[in-house]
Amino acid sequence: MQLTPRYGAQPVITLDGPPAAIAGPLIRQRRRLATALASFTDEQWSHPSRCAGWSNRDVIVHLDSTNTFWSMSIAAGVHGEPTRFLATFDPVASPAQLVAGSGDVSTGEVLARFVASTDALVGLCSSLDHAGWSAAAEAPPGHVSVSAVAHHALWDSWVHERDVLVPLGLAPEPEADEVAACLRYVAALGPALALNRGAAGSGVLAIDATGPDVVVVVDIGEEVVVRAGAAGAPTAELRLAGDAVELLEALSVRRPLTQLIPAESAWMLRGLSDTFDVAPD
Repeated sequence: MQLTPRYGAQPVITLDGPPAAIAGPLIRQRRRLATALASFTDEQWSHPSRCAGWSNRDVIVHLDSTNTFWSMSIAAGVHGEPTRFLATFDPVASPAQLVAGSGDVSTGEVLARFVASTDALVGLCSSLDHAGWSAAAEAPPGHVSVSAVAHHALWDSWVHERDVLVPLGLAPEPEADEVAACLRYVAALGPALALNRGAAGSGVLAIDATGPDVVVVVDIGEEVVVRAGAAGAPTAELRLAGDAVELLEALSVRRPLTQLIPAESAWMLRGLSDTFDVAPD
């Protein structure tokens, strides 16, 4: 299934808060993962990840390719020429083809390439000013701010880091700002993808999470607007509550939601699983 990005001046996702605040969590997460991988044994590289059919090596090959894409997208956006590369991108078939086509490359070379693409992305993000973080660039939902692109990049890599490390019993302690940024973004991503595919719904999705405490309010209309809120307010058509990491993993389709979801509100949460053709274990 191809993506249906929304291109143009009106972004489908808008996030409140300082645009540059995402830089610290993104850089820390990338550096942490690279450090963890540097100590991997051959058995750890070949160990099955949480991604069906992919070893840990395969996941890192994939993350290397996404690092390159994020750098390209951000650089083009900062120069006022946001790309439209994902208009013909199949989120299921295309990554699998890239991984399958990576060839017989040693794990040492896989790591070296990942570190190099990480350094390039970190260097680019470290160089951005307010105008750069606010520029329009391409992510799977379409043209959004560079800050939103970085949110997508952090969320994707944070989940894949756990895809690699959780089965090995090496999952890192959650960092509060990383969890908050990822939870805010993925709460918006599902509705945004649904809107891009023609959903006509509207409403408010609220999340009251703990450990760390994160309150997210997602206003869904012609676009998706994410803002911080106070626990218990405002009135929402759908409200999720619970452990922040567990909610983040559920919204990222890594575990089932334990909360009963009313049928009329379920569309707010299905955009990611429908687009990427995945389902919780």
